[in-house]
Amino acid sequence: MRDGARDAEKGRDAWLAEDPLPAEPVAVVQRWLAEAFADPALENPHAVALATVDPDGRPAVRMVLCNAIEVARGAFTMYTNREGRKGRALSRDPRAAIAFHWPGRQVRVEGAVEWTPDDACDAYFATRPLEARLGAWASRQSEPVASRAALLREVEAVARRFGASEESDVVPRPPHWGGFTLVADAVELWVSRRGRIHDRAVWRRAPGASWTVTRLQP
Repeated sequence: MRDGARDAEKGRDAWLAEDPLPAEPVAVVQRWLAEAFADPALENPHAVALATVDPDGRPAVRMVLCNAIEVARGAFTMYTNREGRKGRALSRDPRAAIAFHWPGRQVRVEGAVEWTPDDACDAYFATRPLEARLGAWASRQSEPVASRAALLREVEAVARRFGASEESDVVPRPPHWGGFTLVADAVELWVSRRGRIHDRAVWRRAPGASWTVTRLQP
């Protein structure tokens, strides 16, 4: 095991093989995400698996994009149609978990969810491509649709409604579309190691308290 530890210390993320572990984990997640964005081989490196619980107790998971990380708050912000399945689930039970995965690295985050303020939602919505803004109006997310052609007709109808074109693309944010922010109370970092003797640690905190960290067996 001493040789294995030395091997880990020579590799990437050697700090996670050493004790004591850092007092704060979210800055590490932000750095890992920046490094993932710098890798041209990775598509949508900010994609996360989002887990929620439906009102009937059924668990559900899907991929979404994490659009912002606030280190000081330990907060992770995503955007969606709030009337879709995940929006309804979060309205009923405002807790969630997300997981990032990049080659050799994994991040798991758990915590309470709050709705993102309207001004932040408006600002982000304005940065989206025109087609995405039209789709946010046209799609009744998670509801059945007769055909793809029917969905595209709805998109065209929205474009006509707002007079949207390449020359004039002002499309306001729909009232049902917005962000939700997961404020972490648990963050787990995982790094792959030889022989599956991985490095794994979890940071936890109570509201208003500092993080505490525990190394976990792989």
